[in-house]
Amino acid sequence: MNIVMLEPLQVPRDYLFELAGPLKIAGHTFIPCTTPLETEEKKTRIREADILIIANSPLGADLLRESRRLSYISVAFTGTDHLDRATCREMGIRVSNASGYSTLDVAELTVGMMISLLRGVQAADARTRAGGIKEGLPAQRLHGKTVGILGTGAIGLRVAELLKAFGCRVIAHSRTHSARTENLGITYVPLDNLLTESDILTLHTPLTEQTRHMISRERLAMMKQGAYLINCARGPVVDTAALADALNSGHLAGAAIDVFDTEPPLPGDNPLLDAKNTLLTPHIAYYTAESMKDRAIIVFDNITKYLNGTIVREITLD
Repeated sequence: MNIVMLEPLQVPRDYLFELAGPLKIAGHTFIPCTTPLETEEKKTRIREADILIIANSPLGADLLRESRRLSYISVAFTGTDHLDRATCREMGIRVSNASGYSTLDVAELTVGMMISLLRGVQAADARTRAGGIKEGLPAQRLHGKTVGILGTGAIGLRVAELLKAFGCRVIAHSRTHSARTENLGITYVPLDNLLTESDILTLHTPLTEQTRHMISRERLAMMKQGAYLINCARGPVVDTAALADALNSGHLAGAAIDVFDTEPPLPGDNPLLDAKNTLLTPHIAYYTAESMKDRAIIVFDNITKYLNGTIVREITLD
């Protein structure tokens, strides 16, 4: 089998070859990628690939149809909305993701964002650099706040675990209910209640046609006056223009956003760039040295299991 990387995995080259070593010993060919590729080079690589490794760059039908014998894609990412799944299904290409590699990292940044907003860390930094003092700076504790979690998959549940340690009341709404929530003391509520009761709303739902703009203008208006919104899930889950309006009007006290309608760099007309009380980060929630190594391990483990006839973490291509 010809195993081909289409984009870097952000791990040291030596580590990459260490993971690929057993596959090469078994007689497979491995073509690494340590720098971003132009479209024509991607086409060339896809034509020769039996197995493809991608991360989070878009892979559409035009590129997929360049393949001659591609049978499997190991995605170094949790979400697969950047992959044309309909074309994969049509071409008989099976797909696995790297679910779980960044659960701890996304959860930690989510809680860190909450604390940063509540304690006004950005404003305090700017005030200090300008020679100012603490009077008038925002300051609230996380302890005792009602935090609503939209989506109780692995990341949502890890966020809940951390929040319980801070002494928060945690409520949740999710398409499926996890048995673990009972031990965590989480209460499931209807979506309307999640919006109206939460001091902080944090999003951990995948992007689907059902969740696109799920946090709409109408639902933002339902949120508590002075509430906060955290989005480390997917940008299009939120109506960006409506969120900017809710911040600028003062209805929401602040928002921390790590994901956007398009990948950063953001266009200059993105309304969140000028919105009040925003903490914006360029899609870094999943990105730590530890998580990059963990996902590389998962990617190669997925391939090994596929070659052994036991596919894991397979994505349903519907």
